[in-house]
Amino acid sequence: MSRTYEKNIGRDIPSFGKDMENMKIVVIGDIVVSCRLLTEAAKSLPGGEHEIRAIEWKSETRQEFQKKALNIEKNGPEAEKVPQEAYEAVKDADVLLTHFCPVPENLIEAGKQLKLIGTCRGGMEHVDIAAATKRNIPVIHCIRNAEATSDFAVGLMFAETRNIARAHAAIRQGSWRKEYVNSGYTTSMCEMTVGVAGLGHIGKLVAKKCAGIGMKVIAYDPFVTQKMADEAEVPVTMVEQKELFLKADIVSLHLRVTPETKNSINKELLSLMKPTAYLINTSRAGVLCKEDLLEALQNRTIGGAALDVFWEEPIPEDDPLLKLDNLTMTPHNAGNVVDALPKSPLLLAKMIVQYWETGKSDMVVNLKNITK
Repeated sequence: MSRTYEKNIGRDIPSFGKDMENMKIVVIGDIVVSCRLLTEAAKSLPGGEHEIRAIEWKSETRQEFQKKALNIEKNGPEAEKVPQEAYEAVKDADVLLTHFCPVPENLIEAGKQLKLIGTCRGGMEHVDIAAATKRNIPVIHCIRNAEATSDFAVGLMFAETRNIARAHAAIRQGSWRKEYVNSGYTTSMCEMTVGVAGLGHIGKLVAKKCAGIGMKVIAYDPFVTQKMADEAEVPVTMVEQKELFLKADIVSLHLRVTPETKNSINKELLSLMKPTAYLINTSRAGVLCKEDLLEALQNRTIGGAALDVFWEEPIPEDDPLLKLDNLTMTPHNAGNVVDALPKSPLLLAKMIVQYWETGKSDMVVNLKNITK
């Protein structure tokens, strides 16, 4: 990729971002979201004449990229190497835009003039948010596949509660199966209460779609009040976490992995669930304690579960999850739609402009901890 800065004539910058004129922008692309796409997004940012430098975080194959990505998701931004030229490029940069290239503390420290870090994905495991916050640098992201993921989460609810995938698999194996683990309590979705754990962008969409089905929707999010939910026109009743697990017929997880949320969905909470209730996870495997979920499913202390994310991907052939008859599994497909990745850099740019215009954004993950 180019090691030189490229000139760009941008639009007038909004009032909140007046200090972002004539910026130096470093973009770090990869095999999934290219430098070209990120450069186009950088060019779309307002603020006069920008200089854009593109660097590639290289992977020879998509399989190699996925292996590195999973390592970062498990172990954080220090787990994989950053291109050495990024440290030099970021020294006088105002903005750093990336997809999945890690942004560890030493890269942030190298960027003495950094005013913004942006990433065009929902997960934040690759960015040292604490280090950015210490430097008073806003970290902004975008939920590129929110509609797709929320659709998928609701689809998993139907698949697990009505045994759709199990019935299909049985027919393929020559069995006309009519009885299932949950046959004694199968009911229509509109008769159920769904508990949305995490009322971010995807959680809000899931809540609205479930309400459209006719379900009662309750939600828990320590950062969202009933007033905030009402103002956002999200049809939910906000409850405490334990109440959600006690009352919900379906618990749908929409949480980021943080030190506070890692393994937080554990035996204590799972033991509160009804024996007829289901757990759906389309967020991150790390928020859920695998051993505790496995125990609940094996002992049938909950009705069932549906997972699109796993602690090791692909799932090992000897994983005990594969033996369960009350579990629906999909191979991390929730966000896989053809237009999500190509559109994500421009969506990120849109989120940045909105932040500059208002000084507010749900997509700035450390907004409450920085000063403007």
